[in-house]
Amino acid sequence: MKKTILVFGMLILALLLLFQLSKYAVISGDFQVEYIMAIIAVIFLVIGLFINKRAQKPSHVPKQEIDFKKIEELGLSKREYEVLKEIALGLSNQEIAEKLFVSESTIKTHVSNLLVKLDAKRRTQAIQVSKSLNII
Repeated sequence: MKKTILVFGMLILALLLLFQLSKYAVISGDFQVEYIMAIIAVIFLVIGLFINKRAQKPSHVPKQEIDFKKIEELGLSKREYEVLKEIALGLSNQEIAEKLFVSESTIKTHVSNLLVKLDAKRRTQAIQVSKSLNII
């Protein structure tokens, strides 16, 4: 956070210095306004490319592996686990039923079983619990 504040502070300082130098250059008659604007534009282009390059670097987040032992300990069936993964994708009961070729009431039963096994009150809480247990 301190680094970000320092970088933006330096950018603002550089901008102010550029404007002051350009003002003095125009007043003294050494440069034409078009040349000064072009120089400022090129400098900001370089700064923008530099910031974009740094922002485009992929963050190295190690992907955690799924804990299959925990799934077995919780007693989740394969179908319940499939339903849990679909819930994590944000699908509704009807969409999950269509995708898995079962009835909506079957999905509701699986969701109820998941909530009990994960000790959750809502679907969102079930997703949070399952992510903390590294099962999705």
